[in-house]
Amino acid sequence: MSGKSAYDVLHERGFIEQVTDEGPIQRLLEEGPVTCYIGFDPTAASLHIGSLVPIMSLVHMQRCGHRLIALVGGGTALIGDPSGKTEMRRILTRDEIDANAEAIKGQLSQYLDFGEGKALLLNNADWLAELNYVEFLRDIGRCFSVNRMLTAESYRMRLETGLNFIEFNYMLLQSYDFYYLCKHYGCTLQMGGNDQWGNIVAGIDLTRRLEEKKVYGMTFPLLATAQGHKMGKTEKGTIWLDAGLTTPYDYFQYWINTEDADVKRFLALFTLLPMEEIRESEKLVNSELNMAKAVLAFEATKITHGQGAAVAAWGAAVNNFELKPVSADLFPSSSIPRTGADVDVSAIPTVEKARSELEGGIPAFELFHGVGLCKSRGEARRLIQQGGAYINGRQIGVFDEKVGIGDIVDGIVRARKGKKQHVDIRVLEGKSVPA
Repeated sequence: MSGKSAYDVLHERGFIEQVTDEGPIQRLLEEGPVTCYIGFDPTAASLHIGSLVPIMSLVHMQRCGHRLIALVGGGTALIGDPSGKTEMRRILTRDEIDANAEAIKGQLSQYLDFGEGKALLLNNADWLAELNYVEFLRDIGRCFSVNRMLTAESYRMRLETGLNFIEFNYMLLQSYDFYYLCKHYGCTLQMGGNDQWGNIVAGIDLTRRLEEKKVYGMTFPLLATAQGHKMGKTEKGTIWLDAGLTTPYDYFQYWINTEDADVKRFLALFTLLPMEEIRESEKLVNSELNMAKAVLAFEATKITHGQGAAVAAWGAAVNNFELKPVSADLFPSSSIPRTGADVDVSAIPTVEKARSELEGGIPAFELFHGVGLCKSRGEARRLIQQGGAYINGRQIGVFDEKVGIGDIVDGIVRARKGKKQHVDIRVLEGKSVPA
């Protein structure tokens, strides 16, 4: 790392939205290692792209020598965070939350080094589940003003649609987390999305009252694309960080389809490339801008799934989309392959069909629906009528055109939707497809 402080790194890369005390936080991060924490909500078995901003902020904090606490909210998930929600979350069982928490712990290890003294993985169920309710009300509840709580954006939004008593307690529990982590682990900085600002400020106030210590807060912007779309949402659904839910190939494809206006911002937030190289991307246009998108996709996939998976996904994209090799002068710090020598098409989604199914020919609209490229036969008909369906690079002319034995090339029929979505149909010689 350079001599830049963690604050400088996060600021220049676009992570910082608000801080409670800018000057003191800058000095805090310059003068020596601090312990910071971010909470992760275990309401699913995997985190998704929306969690990448806080994850990458911890990556940078660790690279600058600070100590991390990744807090899995096994206890607060029993309540449900109303922040940014217009209706109450589904209440999960303790077993569901515990299983999700364990999965997320393992997932965070892909990004962070949990070696001795470097980072901790904690679950707030370990202390919240043991609290005595009457004692908690007496010792913690008395520190909170209901009038002040109701001014928080997360609560004001929900008052219009209904805020129940369980959710109203969430701020108290998250505030208690900060106090607990300060008292037992020396944590002095909480970080999180900007929708957590009210909870973070409340935790700072509680810690000051109970522990008589000065602690700080920092929030990140809630990201949307340049077109106003929510990060990580596509036609296929949520983009997960778990390879079992979103394949590395689909993950790579999400990033390579980044809008032009977002390329520099996403390179800064979601890769570890030097800012000196990223700033140069502002000058890129046309084919070179597409190369920058390939680098973004490669580097983001490498961080989440590893170098091998990133190379495989890149190779499949080169094979499918005829991507131009990335010039050695662009992003010299990137480990993206600069030639086609490492192409590996194994990352392309594959389905299997028996040869016997193709002997009589399958109407194209049925095939595109059957292999998952279209959600319905009606959508497949429209796709074909609009000229967006291809078999082995050949445009399908009519919706019921038969795809058959003559379309098999080296045991494969390659179906393509538009320019970006591919499925390889592997044809088996047997009479049926194995279960």
